[in-house]
Amino acid sequence: MHFKVTHETCYRYSSPVRFGPQTLRMLPRLDSLAWCDQELTAEPEPAKRQDRVDAFGNTVTELTFDRPSDILRVSSSFELETLLPGPMPQLPPLPWPPGLVKGSEPYLARAPIDETVRAYAAALAVKSGGSASGFLERLNMSLFEQTDRHIRPKGYARTAADTLELGSGACRDLTVLFMECCRSLGIPARFVSGYQAQSESPDGKRHLHAWPEVCLPDGQWRGFDPTHGQPVIDGHVALCAAPAQEQTMPLEGGFWGESVTSTLEYHVEIEAG
Repeated sequence: MHFKVTHETCYRYSSPVRFGPQTLRMLPRLDSLAWCDQELTAEPEPAKRQDRVDAFGNTVTELTFDRPSDILRVSSSFELETLLPGPMPQLPPLPWPPGLVKGSEPYLARAPIDETVRAYAAALAVKSGGSASGFLERLNMSLFEQTDRHIRPKGYARTAADTLELGSGACRDLTVLFMECCRSLGIPARFVSGYQAQSESPDGKRHLHAWPEVCLPDGQWRGFDPTHGQPVIDGHVALCAAPAQEQTMPLEGGFWGESVTSTLEYHVEIEAG
């Protein structure tokens, strides 16, 4: 699918501030693209820019600034072509034993998983006859059909247990719940931040999107979108993927100033087809 995306993030300050190093994760991952033409700019002009690839395969841009400003504006634009994934391979039955997926330790449970989440996942696995592919499809549709999905502009994702109890959440909440359900059965999972082609949203605007991916025994990653009840094929563009949401934030960094207030504005435009 062909995508053309522009994404502008703008912080305005009540008086000029000095900036600490700023970390940006706003350029597409290149592992599922046919080609990509991209540009990233900042205001004020940074004194130094460094691009690198982090431990999870994401393009990370580090900016440093040498003068105060009352604005920090970051603009990302790109045009690209996504690729269709291959067919789903035959998967071993659930639960998956430790070590089945090599190198997957960072994407498995890092803390005890809530028992209500474990029970929810186990029930879906039983209904799927222990089939891993059946479980993933059923989990994806169950979260889509059984939760009240909405936009929540601020805050990190809720815990999986809270989202399950509330029966509602934003895309990042459903992503974390999906991941924890998978991890409870030994399926490695990661959090993905990016864009999706569908334009429907409660406020009529475009936003960053989040969805989970799972790692299969052959090492390939497969995405699911419980917010829309569909598998991820070529209608999504990933910016960043990591074991936890806090490792995928599009813009991170500090500033210094006395009695300064700030406001955040962002605007996303997506053309896809």
